[in-house]
Amino acid sequence: MKNKVQLIGHVGQEPEIKTFDGGKKVANITMATNEVYYKENGDKVEKTEWHKVKAWGKVAEIIEKYVVKGKEICIEGKLTYSDYLDKNGEKRYVTEIVANDILLLGK
Repeated sequence: MKNKVQLIGHVGQEPEIKTFDGGKKVANITMATNEVYYKENGDKVEKTEWHKVKAWGKVAEIIEKYVVKGKEICIEGKLTYSDYLDKNGEKRYVTEIVANDILLLGK
């Protein structure tokens, strides 16, 4: 088995791009995926899930040049987990997808 995630969704906010010494880039975006289903009584239910996505190098450069809020994209990557201490000393957990490929969809 392999840690692999594929998502098709819309970008939730303008990408955040950081450039490090030496020119290496990282892009952080949020993606929304939508699911629609119907309850037994016929009521329609729409559910949106939000995902944090991080991309490095060439994929970050593509995001910087072509991706804007609302753009439909497809990403492929791996699921990662990390934790940190916030300013109050409380442990916080982060789940994000590290993208290694991107496909630009729509207009």
